[in-house]
Amino acid sequence: MSFTFAIIGRPNVGKSTLFNRLVGQKLALVDDTPGVTRDRREGEGRLGDLEFTIIDTAGLDEGAKGSLTARMQQQTETAIELADALMFVFDARAGLTPNDRAFADFARRANKPVVLVANKSEGKAGEIGAMESYALGLGDPVQISAEHGEGLSELYDALRALMPEPDVELEDDEEIDGLTEEDFSKRPIRVAIVGRPNAGKSTFINRLLGEDRLLTSPEAGTTRDSIAVEVNWKGRDFRIFDTAGLRRRSRIEEKLEKLSVADALRAVRFAEVVVLMMDSQNRFEEQDLRIADLIEREGRALVIAVNKWDLVERQGGQIAQLRTDADHWLPQIKGVPIVATSGMLGEGVDRMMEAIQDAYAVWNTRVPTAALNRWFEQAVAQNPPPAVAGRRLKLNYVTQTKARPPSFVVFCSRADAVPQSYLRYLVNSLRGVFELPGTPVRIMLREKANPFAHKRKRKS
Repeated sequence: MSFTFAIIGRPNVGKSTLFNRLVGQKLALVDDTPGVTRDRREGEGRLGDLEFTIIDTAGLDEGAKGSLTARMQQQTETAIELADALMFVFDARAGLTPNDRAFADFARRANKPVVLVANKSEGKAGEIGAMESYALGLGDPVQISAEHGEGLSELYDALRALMPEPDVELEDDEEIDGLTEEDFSKRPIRVAIVGRPNAGKSTFINRLLGEDRLLTSPEAGTTRDSIAVEVNWKGRDFRIFDTAGLRRRSRIEEKLEKLSVADALRAVRFAEVVVLMMDSQNRFEEQDLRIADLIEREGRALVIAVNKWDLVERQGGQIAQLRTDADHWLPQIKGVPIVATSGMLGEGVDRMMEAIQDAYAVWNTRVPTAALNRWFEQAVAQNPPPAVAGRRLKLNYVTQTKARPPSFVVFCSRADAVPQSYLRYLVNSLRGVFELPGTPVRIMLREKANPFAHKRKRKS
């Protein structure tokens, strides 16, 4: 089992910068604004030959009971309970503050090993603050600069002293190289949940997990980082990313919100299935359609969740109307799965997870070559491509180049003259014949090589 460190300390001392340094990626948002991190974030850290789990936490701060600040601190306390040891980080340039002293007592009461980290120690300015830290009674400070990567060898020694000796086992190369398709299919499905602010994304994930893992609030914009959680549903593993709400670009002014949006867009590109969550009271608004179009252009499988369904007055035929509306507003991904949910009451959770698995299966579809050729001949015979400038377009044959999403190449003459309307006809025909609802389908055109092209006309 992996050894776990939790990074704790007051706001804006560089905890997320240290987290990013140890995981080797810019996973956590970093900004000069205090309190950027709200939810706890886990990652696989590495320092030299040391491998461990690391948890980034919100800055320890005091708040009224039930407030967002108090719930952020509760997330930090949960991280401390899960950790085997703590990294208590303070700002060496600012020196010790009353909050540092108060939370050092908090760390001692956790009764877990503590590594005292004096961050921002580059240059002489950090020396005095580092010396002050002996007053905390947490041992010798490890002076580092998480931003510039200084002092990591000293941090390695401090972490190594707390971690157990690794078990040395010989790896069987045959077991590693002999992964079957079945083994590959068992790996977690990566799912990103996106949507406008306050659509209920975090509440839905909490209901799926059965615990208050993610911070929720009536205020829009509570989620900032894209937080990944592991879910096992009926024996299938999922890695689900909660993301910040996506507003229209014209309304995004603060730098921090721009960072949050960029983080959400990275989650979409990393995901295999994207759940677009809409508010049942304001569904299929312009921003929803823009987000759906982005997902289609990124080539990700899409599922639409109409959340807060408990607020809708129930009438017959409402679900059928949702599907009709989806096909009307999103013709480029006709047949996209749509599920009515309520994160607050837990309605539609099972249907949503089934829809995600179905969308993932369609996204991975490979069409048999013989069936593809039969379809192509019939489609072209029923609706031949139009003549352009009096010249006939000839479509020769089609082949599937890849799945994820299903992508095809049509070999033809004069590829640049084939109209987009005819390509849409082929895509819609493919969807209907091979049951590819809701997933992006790519058709590219390629001209066959001209066997006489190398023969140049003689100069007169």
